[in-house]
Amino acid sequence: MRVKSAAKPLIALLLSAALLAGCQSVQPPSVSEPQGTVDPPAATTQNEPAPQTNKETPRNETLYINGLQWGPPTNFNLLSGNPAFPVNYGNSRELLYETLFMVNQLDGALEPLLGKSYEWTDDTTLRIELNADAKWSDGKPFTADDVVYTYELGKKYDINWSSFWTYIQEVKAGGAQVVEIKLNPDNPNKLTVLDSIELIPMLPKHIWEEIEKKNNNDLTAIRKEINDNPVGTGAYKLHFYNDQKITIIRDDNYWGQKLFGKLPAPKYITHVIYKDNAAGDLAFKSGQVDVSQQFIPQVWKMWEGGAPVKTYLKDAPYYLPGSMPSIFFNLSKAGLDNADVRRAIAMSINYDKISELAMSGYSAPMQPSLTLNSDAESKYIDQNAIKSLQWTTDVEGANALLDSIGAAKGKDGIRVLNGTRLGPFEIECPYGWSDWNAALEIVAQSAKAIGIEIRTKFPESPVWTNDLQTGKFDIIMNTPAGGVSPSQPWNRAMTIMYSKGVAPLGEMAFWNWGRYQNDRADAIIEEIPSVSDEAKLKALYTELNTIWLKDIPSIPLMYRPWVFDTVNESVWKGFPSEGDGTNIPPQISMDGAGIKALYQIHN
Repeated sequence: MRVKSAAKPLIALLLSAALLAGCQSVQPPSVSEPQGTVDPPAATTQNEPAPQTNKETPRNETLYINGLQWGPPTNFNLLSGNPAFPVNYGNSRELLYETLFMVNQLDGALEPLLGKSYEWTDDTTLRIELNADAKWSDGKPFTADDVVYTYELGKKYDINWSSFWTYIQEVKAGGAQVVEIKLNPDNPNKLTVLDSIELIPMLPKHIWEEIEKKNNNDLTAIRKEINDNPVGTGAYKLHFYNDQKITIIRDDNYWGQKLFGKLPAPKYITHVIYKDNAAGDLAFKSGQVDVSQQFIPQVWKMWEGGAPVKTYLKDAPYYLPGSMPSIFFNLSKAGLDNADVRRAIAMSINYDKISELAMSGYSAPMQPSLTLNSDAESKYIDQNAIKSLQWTTDVEGANALLDSIGAAKGKDGIRVLNGTRLGPFEIECPYGWSDWNAALEIVAQSAKAIGIEIRTKFPESPVWTNDLQTGKFDIIMNTPAGGVSPSQPWNRAMTIMYSKGVAPLGEMAFWNWGRYQNDRADAIIEEIPSVSDEAKLKALYTELNTIWLKDIPSIPLMYRPWVFDTVNESVWKGFPSEGDGTNIPPQISMDGAGIKALYQIHN
């Protein structure tokens, strides 16, 4: 298929996103599965981590966390593709290697960190003023040269942030404390470039140039570097690690004391590596862990039992939504190619039951939309304009809709439409992802009540991934572009609906897995990144949402937190909560603007 130039940045972003590790992968995390698993090294090398003698730290000076590291650390090298906590890309960004700006989950704002301010000086130039106080942990100043160097590593090598160069023509220094990012004039995309300034961790040029030189600029060799004494700008440095835990220690010379007004309260932060969720939950309940990023079934039972446990939201759903695990239809399948059939399935689903049984009540009532029902995203939609198109659980209405299009029930109770029996359709997600498995069982059960036969299929994860990408499915579950970022909800809409450059059935597609196609939707998705007028932006998003609600290429089944930020205040108190006036988001106290919690807690 010939691709217009306007489509190219979208294609590159989605293709690269599928290749990234961790939360950026095409395989989304499931609440029943440990997240961020680190594979053991294939073979011992000269760069293998050296054994360390166990270092105990005072309990009242140590913040214990879990849920971000699920195996022994193999390296702390950002370029390796799979570094250990706290270097892992995209979930503990601000502890050691800081980003230019901190994203706030509550309102989507970008808050100053290494970057002091940013502005678009014209349609293709982003000017960033750096914080003149910033310095590396070895005492050397942080400058624009470090920013340029870090960005250009993504141009030079195939690493996590390489895809941003699809939209960037040049990153240059305008003095020691000024950086200019010039957009690619053929592929301008302001949203993804704003993503880059809150996502890319800055690396010291004076350190990594030497590493490059030592390894002859060979990425394979560079990736073998353990980097067990990393130099960053963050408030913490690596202190100790073994197969059971990783401990970082506060840098009392941290440059950010002026920005935040003081040092973070914990002198140490230790991530204990538990074998599974059950072991981690037990340690958390007993107060051995202070901040947990694990799925805890029926978390309210912990505080009802007297444990000093709390979530950001005092009442259900307890956690802020960060993603929408959804089902996608193969639109080439007879029966499923009918929008009324898809709407009837959507109306039949018992979303409350999915929330209760699959998500332990952590999913708010479903309000179908391309946006999350949050302050950061719902502002983009005219809610009154889409209300009449949003479905709710209505079995009677679903049956009436199917009757109206002539889908009559056969002797076995299954409907037939235009000679096509509506089932059996297989609905698929990976085996062992118990929350998703439970959700799909409810979908199948719900569809039976309207005369549509759906059967669950739970293959191993690699099989599911192949089926998803090649279109070898009837109905399949996946998470479209979760997480908080400046490019949301555009990124999610693009992942669900954008058709240009999507491989045909049988070949690998990394977005729009159901092969949905709508020319107007494509045009809106291409236009949004260049629009700055708020009224026009809202009109475009509302129109795009209207198209999705009419065509229903996907159905969100639940709202899922991007991180489970649950705290035990046995030792540390004062964690942020809804309505406390701090505007500190529940980002596990160490990612994005959530890092501000470390300056508020006390013991």
